[in-house]
Amino acid sequence: MKKYIVASMSLFGFVALKAQQNVTLNVRLKPIQTLIVNPAQKVVNLDYKTKDDYANGVSSVNADHLSIYSTGGFQVKVKSATAALQSGAKSIQANTIQIKASAGTEVLNGAQYAQNVQLSNNDATLVTSANGGVDKKINIEYKGAGANAYLDNYIAGQDPTVYTTELTYTIISQ
Repeated sequence: MKKYIVASMSLFGFVALKAQQNVTLNVRLKPIQTLIVNPAQKVVNLDYKTKDDYANGVSSVNADHLSIYSTGGFQVKVKSATAALQSGAKSIQANTIQIKASAGTEVLNGAQYAQNVQLSNNDATLVTSANGGVDKKINIEYKGAGANAYLDNYIAGQDPTVYTTELTYTIISQ
């Protein structure tokens, strides 16, 4: 009988050692997108200084202008605060300025870069990527109109006449 009790206690002891409890482990990933404009390039000037500048247009290439971080696919968009750049009573239509995106020094593989997007006060997509990336760089080229489009926009007595708008870059997940 003692052997039976000892054997029973031993069996119950082993059963207690094999008891299990389950834990659910969740890895919860929240989307993160950041977009930083290169601080040294917060002001972009398109300077028309010569006859050729008015005839052919001018551009400003800003290497590594944007830096992005995204935890998945994303789009980078741009828009102007206004439909026209103002200087006093005169204006230049924003859509006469084109923006071109290209890969920067830290390339995002598989990204698609828009070419010759007309600036507008509506969002325009510059970059699309199905993949995320860490500190990826985007070059942005701004190009002003040629064909003497701005010939009659100089205001006498100003040197130079400055037309201004604020641009907003946005990154959204997709």
